[in-house]
Amino acid sequence: MELYKLTAHEAVQMMNNREFSSKELTQSVLARISAVEDKVGAYISVTEDEALAVAQSADEKIARGEKLAGIEGVPIAIKDNMCTKNMLTTCASKMLSNFVPPYDATAVLKVKKGGGVIVGKANMDEFAMGSTTEHSYFKKTANPYDTTRVPGGSSGGSAAAVAADEAILALGSDTGGSIRQPAALCGVVGMKPTYGLVSRYGLVAFASSLDQIGPVAKDVRDCAQLLNTIVGHDDKDSTSLLYPERDYTGALTGDIRGLKLGLPKEYFGEGVDKAVSEAVKRAAAKYEQLGACVEECSLEKTQYALAAYYIISSAEASSNLARYDGIKYGYRAERFDNLIDLYTKTRSEGFGDEVKRRIMIGTYALSSGYYDAYYKKALEVRTLVKRDFDAAFEKYDALLTPVSPTAAWQIGSMEQDPMRMYMADVCTVSLNIAGLPGIALPCGQDADKMPIGMQLIGKAFGEETILRAAYAFEQETDFCKMRPAL
Repeated sequence: MELYKLTAHEAVQMMNNREFSSKELTQSVLARISAVEDKVGAYISVTEDEALAVAQSADEKIARGEKLAGIEGVPIAIKDNMCTKNMLTTCASKMLSNFVPPYDATAVLKVKKGGGVIVGKANMDEFAMGSTTEHSYFKKTANPYDTTRVPGGSSGGSAAAVAADEAILALGSDTGGSIRQPAALCGVVGMKPTYGLVSRYGLVAFASSLDQIGPVAKDVRDCAQLLNTIVGHDDKDSTSLLYPERDYTGALTGDIRGLKLGLPKEYFGEGVDKAVSEAVKRAAAKYEQLGACVEECSLEKTQYALAAYYIISSAEASSNLARYDGIKYGYRAERFDNLIDLYTKTRSEGFGDEVKRRIMIGTYALSSGYYDAYYKKALEVRTLVKRDFDAAFEKYDALLTPVSPTAAWQIGSMEQDPMRMYMADVCTVSLNIAGLPGIALPCGQDADKMPIGMQLIGKAFGEETILRAAYAFEQETDFCKMRPAL
């Protein structure tokens, strides 16, 4: 048996039974990285020595007769926009290619305290801006099911690492679908929690009112277990919410009788591939077989969510990325004539094309004379989108939709057409605008045997409901057991 193929809960149970050690599990994952990383490109950096030291600590605990719990002793990848103490944190950008933080992000610290074995920092779209993981300064990440195709983004490295068995768990960040969309394209499980449930402290900001850290895993139980590890109020994050902590694995009963699911018709319209629509509708039929009530519903303001998202996120990015000026830390241009020239050359050389595009869009939307027409209007649309969801959740416990309009596409096919790439987020951005939780899990394959994902959307703090629904579907199907023949 190849240990890297295990889920986290399987691995923890077997380590507690002394069938193998955490060090052996970690070495198996590291060997897997060495074997397939040149094909997948999931990592920016691999931290072998640090990982083996943490694994040794887990083994010592077992040797003392104690039991591992949660994610203890389990190899995990961290998206490279989360600060890791004394470990390179680049955001996949030339701008931060030499940045080593002196502190851990709160979510990373919780992973460490929970005994997770960090094996490396996962590749991503630069500053989390993109839907393909092609916009990394260092490398392009490939989809493990077909290495000529994209893994999705911006957490493509995290999703590809889990799908390729280069990590058993991963953390990603989700600003407009950046966990859910790559999870769907790579055939794994990914979750965006309710905004404020997981601390953003130490997450390098893209769009502060939209960003949220979440888990990527091989199955729903692992997803719930990693969520248990990272949730909780944090005084260091002013947007962190005081909400009672709970064991999300307790929601995984498999029983969804009486659950009311809405099927928003706007998510099945023009631009969504027939194979995707049919796979999600087959999932809806499966839910009915399991005792849930499924009805078509409408979210009328969904059609405006994508435009509002790109205005709001770009505006916030324009503000957040103003700090990268070549003065305090990060990349600095080698030759410059004066202060303004330093700023100009540093930012011109340090940022990639997609980041520059978003900064310019955001700066324009915030500029005098256009603020009311664009940014203010986008905020008004945000309120309308949230009200749409509020009305739907008066009737339904959760909503079922596609994640991506298509399965994974060819690397390079959208490079000259950023609008097509932006449209890939059409099914996911509305959750970030409304601050709601969503989980993506596999529900089928297209004609080319590429994964298709479905999305369950919950009301605020409705993580238990969508985890319960996801787990019930997973137990009755084999889609989460699919693995690429890499």
